Amino acid sequence: MAGITGIGSGMNIDQMVGALVAAEKAPKEAQLNRLASATETKISALGTLRTALSSFQTALKGLNDIKLFENRSAKSSNTDLLTATASKTAQSGTYSVKVEQLATGSKTATAALSSDFKTTNAGTLTVNVGEGEGEDVNVEIGEGASLEQVKEALNAALKDSGVTANLLTDPYSGEARLVMSSTNTGEGKDVSISASEGLEELDIDTSVGSAQVLERAQNAKFSIDGLAMQSATNKIEKAIPDVTLNLVAADKDKAITVTVAQDQGGVTANIKKFVDAYNNLIKTTNSLTRVTKVGEEGTPLTGGLVGDSSVRSILSGIQNELVSAGGSDGVRMLSDLGITTQQDGTLGINDDKLKTALESNFDAVGKFFTGDSGLMKRLDSRVDGFNQTGGILAQRVSGLETTNADIKAQREKLTLRIESMTARLYSQFNAMDTMVAQLSSTSSWLESTLSSLPGVVKKTK
Repeated sequence: MAGITGIGSGMNIDQMVGALVAAEKAPKEAQLNRLASATETKISALGTLRTALSSFQTALKGLNDIKLFENRSAKSSNTDLLTATASKTAQSGTYSVKVEQLATGSKTATAALSSDFKTTNAGTLTVNVGEGEGEDVNVEIGEGASLEQVKEALNAALKDSGVTANLLTDPYSGEARLVMSSTNTGEGKDVSISASEGLEELDIDTSVGSAQVLERAQNAKFSIDGLAMQSATNKIEKAIPDVTLNLVAADKDKAITVTVAQDQGGVTANIKKFVDAYNNLIKTTNSLTRVTKVGEEGTPLTGGLVGDSSVRSILSGIQNELVSAGGSDGVRMLSDLGITTQQDGTLGINDDKLKTALESNFDAVGKFFTGDSGLMKRLDSRVDGFNQTGGILAQRVSGLETTNADIKAQREKLTLRIESMTARLYSQFNAMDTMVAQLSSTSSWLESTLSSLPGVVKKTK
């Protein structure tokens, strides 16, 4: 910065300036570093706390939903044969179901044709799925069309109908047949083709006894509590009110038990999510407020929110609600559901007691958790003021970010002050160096001049 210094005086000006600047800079820089570190630690800790609180609030909202307690579940004892779902208006009950056969679509085929068959005339093929069941599909076929071209024309016209065309060729005889496959299930929904004049070889007749029907479309056949029933599809929606049965496979000798009941599984899952979220919050706050001793004389490791009043207020409010009585009809506290506080402050669940409470007091459990006076709403009101947008924790983070900005500004000021001080010291020391050099030069001149005067006796070495 100052070039070559100290020539006149012989002093190490760079070292001297550096030492003075360091002595001035070090205390303030150390103070700012400590403040910056503490500020960042608190911002990070508050962010961790807000994340845990957000997860906790999500679990509260999931359990504070009356629809959860209105839902009904339909369980099948053999999902390989049948699955079931129920709407919230379904009546509880148990049903014995047997599946004799599934509903299927048809497979039909043209008469055997030469593999090099070509149409002799242009015309129209009219495809129908079941007599009078649906709209006919007319497919235009050109003169001289091969079976492959006929297949492609049919598939293009039938792409949204659930019907596909394919070719099967006998490798021995070389004869080919156009096969029509349908996903439209139900008795009478066989795929037929009526051909215009000149295309009669492509007719498919589905009348009784026709050899052109490879597999007839059929209804599903099943029984509920011994009553025989049929359906055109494998999705049964009206046999049991507000319950949908989905037939998967048939086995007429196996009885399937379908149980329609309150959705205890869904409620249990949400209760466990609430407990897990609370336990995570407790573990998080313990970590953020913990003081860990390091060795006999080492500096203890402290969490980012040791002694923090917000943490104490949050936990105090939550824990007060957890032990407050509410609800009615045998469910007034969490302990009535088998949920109790463990030695480490977390919650534990007695699964058997929870199951018994749901089976015997399902509606009372719903009232305990949900509604404006339910536990979930009360807990959320204790937390929301801290964690909401613009809430206490957000304001604290904002204040800490302001502190960070102030630290940055102070660092910039310190840098400018140190630069100014450095320049001033170099100027002063260099001026001194120059003066010393001048004095040394004057001293040497005087000594030389005086020594040459008459009568001056020179010192001998």
